[in-house]
Amino acid sequence: MIQTRPPILPPFVFLAVVCWLLSNGTPTFAQQAQNPSPMVEHTRTHPRLTQETPAGRREKLELGTLFIPAKLQGKSQLPLLVHFHGGAWLPEVAAAKRGGTAVISVQLGAGSGVYARPFQDAQLFARLLAEAETKAGVKFSSVSLTAWSAGYGAIREILKVPENWARVTRVLLIDGLHTGYVGGKPGPQESQLETEPLAVFLKFAQEAMVGQKQMIITHSEIFPGTFASTTETADWLLGQLRLTRTPVVRWGPMGTQQLSEARAGKFLLLGFAGNSAPDHVDQLHSLPAYLRWFR
Repeated sequence: MIQTRPPILPPFVFLAVVCWLLSNGTPTFAQQAQNPSPMVEHTRTHPRLTQETPAGRREKLELGTLFIPAKLQGKSQLPLLVHFHGGAWLPEVAAAKRGGTAVISVQLGAGSGVYARPFQDAQLFARLLAEAETKAGVKFSSVSLTAWSAGYGAIREILKVPENWARVTRVLLIDGLHTGYVGGKPGPQESQLETEPLAVFLKFAQEAMVGQKQMIITHSEIFPGTFASTTETADWLLGQLRLTRTPVVRWGPMGTQQLSEARAGKFLLLGFAGNSAPDHVDQLHSLPAYLRWFR
């Protein structure tokens, strides 16, 4: 059952807040007539990774940048991580901390449509991988896709292409699986979701459950209001998979507070506390920890 929602955060305001938090700058938008969800949260600390430029090789691609950590240079075969949204430096730091993987960081702007549109070209992802292999002189032994927030739009389009599906072994969605509401707005209690955009993620989750793929999904308690929250899409997905959440109370990465989880095979879904912008960004900065869960 959907709980009573906190004050609704308009999407464009939410994006402005996230950009401010990531850049440590000062928000420039005016206060809205309707108060948005909290922009600050003082119940606990919200640690952040330190922005840095890890040593390694970088190659500009048709879309994004390939980074090979220094300790991996010279190898002819490498696993690859492709990350969408959240700052170009952060996936590089995560790859360097985790070790053992190259990374392509793709940062295109705000909104899932910005990430989805380029990959409606069914050949783009294959070209991107081929370009990266050619420029770096390596072959990618496996391909994992990760996305924070709006970046899920790219993964959705990539997985629709059978050749891409066959090559991708792992998917990580960080507080970023959304869809629309039937009729354009949430219901007074249980909302009706537009499920067609979720179909490819359901299929990937089903294959992860039987060990053919691996999938990790995290979500917060934020309700955007004008489109379905990550809580609602997670609930829908679990319903389709016939999985039940297990309540937990434990600390997660970067001081997050985990409230629930559901597991089956190589599928893992984790629910975290928090309905504010800092809680959303906490999960992005947990990327290095999440990558350690890949196997």
